[in-house]
Amino acid sequence: MSQPTTSTVQQKTLTADAVSLLKRLIATPSFSREEAQTATLINDFFVHHQIPVQRLKNNLWAYNRYFDPAKPTLLLNSHHDTVKPNKSWTLDPFEPLERDGKLYGLGSNDAGGCLVSLLATFCYFYDRPDMAYNIVMAATAEEEISGRDGLEIVAPELPPISFAIVGEPTEMQLAIAEKGLLVIDCTAHGRSGHAARDEGDNAIYRAIRDINWLTTYQFPKVSPTLGPIKMSVTIINAGTQHNVVPDACTFTVDVRVTEQYTLEDVIDTIRNHIESEVKPRSIRLKPSSIPADHPIVRAGLALGRHTYGSPTTSDQALLDCPSLKCGPGHSGRSHSADEFIYLHEIEAGIDGYIRMLEQVL
Repeated sequence: MSQPTTSTVQQKTLTADAVSLLKRLIATPSFSREEAQTATLINDFFVHHQIPVQRLKNNLWAYNRYFDPAKPTLLLNSHHDTVKPNKSWTLDPFEPLERDGKLYGLGSNDAGGCLVSLLATFCYFYDRPDMAYNIVMAATAEEEISGRDGLEIVAPELPPISFAIVGEPTEMQLAIAEKGLLVIDCTAHGRSGHAARDEGDNAIYRAIRDINWLTTYQFPKVSPTLGPIKMSVTIINAGTQHNVVPDACTFTVDVRVTEQYTLEDVIDTIRNHIESEVKPRSIRLKPSSIPADHPIVRAGLALGRHTYGSPTTSDQALLDCPSLKCGPGHSGRSHSADEFIYLHEIEAGIDGYIRMLEQVL
């Protein structure tokens, strides 16, 4: 019988360490902006593996031992904050419970399984002296609220990034494009008057005309992976009492933008077609993508994975480099009651990341 190789033994040890860390993370509340304790746990994980680590607020990052400024750099990133548990939980969200091959607990699937799998993968490659790329591993905060004290403050501290793998639950399939998010607050202006007389200029009617355009307009360029841009009016408010014609009507538009347009292009198009005042909340969460023929994508395809476009937004939106979203777990379990990840998904995730990167590094 053949003996296990050193790399196989190392991988099994790292998998056990990853699951152990995930259990500690689950047991430690880490709501967005409240991740200090889980940041300390991740810091201790690096220290245990004798890896120097840097910390900024609740974000941590580390470089491979033989970092060479002359080489391009790959970023591995996932987040350790969670949403708050909803009222439908039947289990203790902070008790890591193993049952029937599943590990239950808040953040187990989104994105704890991805995070610990990437940490294990980073440790696997940490001591390699002959890689074509440097690797930086970043465990970041505030992803669930698109906060400004997460990856956004870490990115300027890092060297130029050639490409990134962002860990989110995709069943290890390859999300090669992701829609950006643009939230716009609009105000339709009219003129107040008495509702019983033919007075005033009803701002609600002006808003309705603009909303009709927003819900029917189709941007000409359609993404081959993400489809068309989607605009949805999600909030509307006007009026003070039944007999007064309102002079203002506010409404909010949720816009999911593809890589075919910049956020600025979309804002300009909307402004040119509606009468309402248009105020974007931010232009931070950009659409992201990676070429379908990029070496890391080809490596994933060679392992039998498939590519797709993701309609949801992640920390990819804060990166200016090509990025791939990929990780163990199922997106449908995210933010759900009694959240879980299969233990075999973590093992397969670590193996999948390693096998993909070995073809590139």
